[in-house]
Amino acid sequence: MAVASEETTNICSHCDRAIPSLNIDLHFAHCSRNLEKCKICGDMVPKKHAEEHFLNTHAPVACSLCSETMEREILAIHKGENCPQRIVTCEFCEFPLPAIDLAEHQEVCGNRTELCHLCNRYIRLRERYNHEARCTGVSDSTAGSSRDVRAAERAPGAPRTQPHDYSRRRLLFTIAITGIAVLLGSILFQRKTGNNQVH
Repeated sequence: MAVASEETTNICSHCDRAIPSLNIDLHFAHCSRNLEKCKICGDMVPKKHAEEHFLNTHAPVACSLCSETMEREILAIHKGENCPQRIVTCEFCEFPLPAIDLAEHQEVCGNRTELCHLCNRYIRLRERYNHEARCTGVSDSTAGSSRDVRAAERAPGAPRTQPHDYSRRRLLFTIAITGIAVLLGSILFQRKTGNNQVH
């Protein structure tokens, strides 16, 4: 019984694909008439969609946050990971702000203090996790501050305030006031612009 030989192939000079030898002429006629190789990515695209392919895939676009120009296909990665104007949150207060301002904000924010309820000492927020890992719950009287003394003098049954909750409320209040101020400012600006156009 004879074994069928493998079908031979030829490389299409237009699309560089291996095509069965029997179909190469028909394929080449169709391929060269209807397809075009993208000069940027090398993909074969229908000639009638070549411009659309370029605009949707390769045409430079500007980031809506920072206005930097880049290829469309990397825009999503840029906005999510690299854009200096993308919104990130502070690890200490969870305040949303542009990434370019994060380091400066966290430098200040991380130096705020919170009371450790185990040892009654005020700890910098940037040192909180390390402190919690090694805190024994024993107050160190040699490193105490006037705030530590006040905490120790507090009546045993008196409820402790939660400084973190207080600072979060204060932050939300500040954001609300800022939003109202911006809204009022934009209304006044629109009225002023409208009055200038009437005259």
